[in-house]
Amino acid sequence: MGRVVVFTQPRSISFDDYDDRALTDDEVRLQTLYSGISAGTELTAYRGSNPYMHKRWDEARRLFVASETSSQSYPLSGWGYEEVGEVVDLGAAVSGVRPGDIVYGTWGHRTHHIVNDSYARERILPAGVDPVLGIFSQIGAIALNGVLDARIRIGETVAVFGLGVPGQIVAQLAKRSGARVIGVDLLERRLELAHDLGAIDIAIDPRDGSAAERIKDLTAGKGADVALEVSGSTAALHEAIRAVAYSAKVVTLGFFQGEAQRLYLGEEFHHNRVNVVCSQISGVDPELSYRWNQLRLVQTAMRLQAEGVLNLKPLITHTLPFEQAAEAFRILDQEPEQALQVVLDCVAGGSGL
Repeated sequence: MGRVVVFTQPRSISFDDYDDRALTDDEVRLQTLYSGISAGTELTAYRGSNPYMHKRWDEARRLFVASETSSQSYPLSGWGYEEVGEVVDLGAAVSGVRPGDIVYGTWGHRTHHIVNDSYARERILPAGVDPVLGIFSQIGAIALNGVLDARIRIGETVAVFGLGVPGQIVAQLAKRSGARVIGVDLLERRLELAHDLGAIDIAIDPRDGSAAERIKDLTAGKGADVALEVSGSTAALHEAIRAVAYSAKVVTLGFFQGEAQRLYLGEEFHHNRVNVVCSQISGVDPELSYRWNQLRLVQTAMRLQAEGVLNLKPLITHTLPFEQAAEAFRILDQEPEQALQVVLDCVAGGSGL
């Protein structure tokens, strides 16, 4: 018998039980070890702000349209995309996977999951990597995709707006790409962590004054070569647009909610010919699509951890037992100054860190 986290209504969580069905010949059963919570996309469902819950997504036309029936509604079961588990059972024809192998992937906040053998075989955790780091496969891929979209060149100045989990990973990747990295965040603890991990060279707190004006001063009036907006705030997007050089690029990874506020497109965006690009994990830069896909992104994110290029374990601030999912989401929702990556321990009953 398995258990899955369910959003019953905004900011309300329960659990459903489900049967562990028999495996087909090519299937693998996983027992989830850890499941990380996304403070971006998942909180939009937890809070009820996600556009899928208010409009209908027309897949054929790729449009959100007004409709009496939204694409999704409460209760929402099985959200989550930062999982890692242990192989506990195999179908008769499975090859290349063994009991005890650790597999990373995305299957939602549930205690058990079934995948086919090819999925498991392609996502076996590299030897020597702490299993909890498997939760970063998807969020790491999201950050990596954003950095690839940014096309950072060695020696450039890169501004990262928002140093939550994806922003921290973006900053580490940008720094490893040879850039001078400026981190912008309202929370001092996040700026300090990014600096301590060697991910940023300069920390800017917008409460001390305009981040864009400070970045212009740091670059002899030119602006950053590229900015990445990772907070999901339209006010931060506007400041990122203001911060870059003429004809430069702003890459947006954040999941903006509702109507845009404090975004003035008639100002620097219009006058400085700024290129704003959306980076979203369902697709890669068209110029890279012959070489890169989502599987390569997640495998690369894990390889970079195994090689020590990315140092992500310090991003984990809280580990709670699976049964305390409601408290885990509450912490992320209401105490962002205290929390970065919150993790559900699905087996051992983790304790708060």
